[in-house]
Amino acid sequence: MEKHVCPWWIGYLLVNPIRRWLQNPDKILAPYVRDGMTVLDIGPGMGFFTIPASRLVGANGKVIAVDVQERMLTALQRRARNAGMAERIVTRVCRQDDIMVSEPIDVCLALHMVHEVPDPDRLFSQIKDILKPGGIVLLAEPRGHVSKEEFQTTLDVASAAGLKIIDEPEIRRSRSAVLAIN
Repeated sequence: MEKHVCPWWIGYLLVNPIRRWLQNPDKILAPYVRDGMTVLDIGPGMGFFTIPASRLVGANGKVIAVDVQERMLTALQRRARNAGMAERIVTRVCRQDDIMVSEPIDVCLALHMVHEVPDPDRLFSQIKDILKPGGIVLLAEPRGHVSKEEFQTTLDVASAAGLKIIDEPEIRRSRSAVLAIN
């Protein structure tokens, strides 16, 4: 069964300065993303976390941004060019049931999107398969869409895929965890 996917035009609302004040992407990502890393951003929308991640990975790193909506990625590419980060960001259209990434990654950003995925079991399995040793998954879901019980179910699914909780960072208006290979 296909789950609801955030309409592409909502992406413009998600990259506003008020959200940046509430959820500063630089502060959220800085403990996990470093120079030279490969970061996968699943469901990046118009790049609220993607562009800051591209600054953190530096010239020797890259961010792979995958989304089911080409219009989101087109807007992300435009914003990345305007920010001078286009050369560090690779965008790919994926499917709802397949992230379509096989290269090894250091960090996976699964931010405010797992609740839109029809098969979270497959998603976490695919992420685990490409996560480098020592790599992490930064997982966050919006409190307004995902209850505490639903988030626990997501964590249980991730655990069944071989990922364990190593941290529970505080991200405003979100339920969050950092996962690593068990």
